[in-house]
Amino acid sequence: MTARTRIAVVGGGQNCEHEVGLATAESVRRALDWRRYDVVPLTIARDGGWLLDGARTTFAGAMGVVAACDVVFPAVHGPRGEDGTLAAMCELAGVPYVGSGVRAGALAMDKWATKLVAAELGVGVAPGVLVSSPADGVPVDLPAVVKPVAAGSSHGVALVRSQAELGPAIAAALELDGRVLVEELVVGREVDVAVLERADGTRVVAPALEVVVRPGALFDTTAKYDGSADFRIPAAVSDVERKELEAAALAVFDALGCSGVARIDFFVTAHGLVLNEVNTMPGMTEQSQVPKMFAAAGTAYPTLLDELIAGALARHR
Repeated sequence: MTARTRIAVVGGGQNCEHEVGLATAESVRRALDWRRYDVVPLTIARDGGWLLDGARTTFAGAMGVVAACDVVFPAVHGPRGEDGTLAAMCELAGVPYVGSGVRAGALAMDKWATKLVAAELGVGVAPGVLVSSPADGVPVDLPAVVKPVAAGSSHGVALVRSQAELGPAIAAALELDGRVLVEELVVGREVDVAVLERADGTRVVAPALEVVVRPGALFDTTAKYDGSADFRIPAAVSDVERKELEAAALAVFDALGCSGVARIDFFVTAHGLVLNEVNTMPGMTEQSQVPKMFAAAGTAYPTLLDELIAGALARHR
């Protein structure tokens, strides 16, 4: 009998996306075929502590477990996880890991840096400014969207329609990050593209997904998890728009140096594509956007996970 691959699935996280990280990790663990994988459940608690199969352990103990595994699946979203932190830990331990490396994770988590990269590629970005204080001058036309530079699941994101709302929105976002992005509101359809890097280095683009929310609303934290958003796959875009979306997604994926799978979110407007953000560890439960997008192309959820693990092992070799 072939030896099983020992894989540490790390969930939770010391950030505002802790619960999402728990859900992703649990879903991944359940979907991995026990005949092929020996799954080791690790969790990062809200306070930064570590748990092994639900029991508290030390950081040194957790690293001993990681070092004894064949591969790590970091299912932690947001800061201290998706931002390259866990990738760096695995690099230092010499253990293969699923997903993007340190540089790509850090760049993609920083929405301001991602905008600079996209602009250099000729991909449209929303006019905006970077601020670090509610008192900073913000020369942006209203309505505008206020968002922390490095946070996920739309935590701290607010739609501002008046000057009176701007300061409090910035202050709220600053509670999650020391830098805040204020962008002019983009009017368009929100369309997401997922790119998967296979073990042989080839890339696959899944059918695009359109996010439809109620009129006048943002696809904010509530809409992402209350079931009110409508995910339409494939997105009803023209052949020209589809090709532009795929080309832009691949260009951003490559320029950031992404690996594994990434979801690149765009607005399709009357004036062309506008990049929204890049997720190097997108939600990965079976009901999340990326697995749904690949399922629409015929790649079942367990197969997608197998592809990610095979890619991690191949990159390490």
